[in-house]
Amino acid sequence: MVFQMEEKQFHCAMDVTMHFIGGKWKTVVLWYLRNDKKRFSELKAQMPQITEKMLSIQLKQLEEDGLVNRVVYASKPPLKVEYSLTDFGKTLLPLLHEIATWGRKTGTEKGKIIQVE
Repeated sequence: MVFQMEEKQFHCAMDVTMHFIGGKWKTVVLWYLRNDKKRFSELKAQMPQITEKMLSIQLKQLEEDGLVNRVVYASKPPLKVEYSLTDFGKTLLPLLHEIATWGRKTGTEKGKIIQVE
């Protein structure tokens, strides 16, 4: 079975899914947006290991794919920009919860929880 979406072909359902959420940071960004909208600086603070450039790239790709909404508020500089999940992005929430559950279980079984300051 091959899926045709715009000019791209995907050879299985997993290929379609990974197109939208694949990579190191996309699922993390989506996870932090699951409950509420966030500003760029709030997302960056929650992911200290990501560079600002990479976060910007990931947000742009998620926005282009229709998973994340970007709203710019007209205000005095600096501009206020908020990111949130679109309705389409919210369809991923059950999947993200399952991935997080698996990660917590695996992390505690194969490692340990440490406190980071």
